[in-house]
Amino acid sequence: MNKYELAVVVSAKIEDEERAAVVDKCKALIERFNGVITEVDDWGKKRLAYEIQKMKEGYYYFIRFDAESTVPIEIESRVRIMDNVIRYLVVRQD
Repeated sequence: MNKYELAVVVSAKIEDEERAAVVDKCKALIERFNGVITEVDDWGKKRLAYEIQKMKEGYYYFIRFDAESTVPIEIESRVRIMDNVIRYLVVRQD
């Protein structure tokens, strides 16, 4: 099992319940592929480095998890098509 971190930037234009649902979907994806979530870090609303889809702000979430080496590819392919996710990135932690 390797340690990974999923960084997700969620649209600031949606309600709190919808934003929580997006994060829950991400956590469910990790668990679906037998990943073990170790920490969820909510950074809150931050200004984006550049404008994306006419948005200047987004909510940042960092989900740390342990999983097999094939899991990040599966997660990225599903997060890519999720509504209200502006940007995402899965990185391996050493």
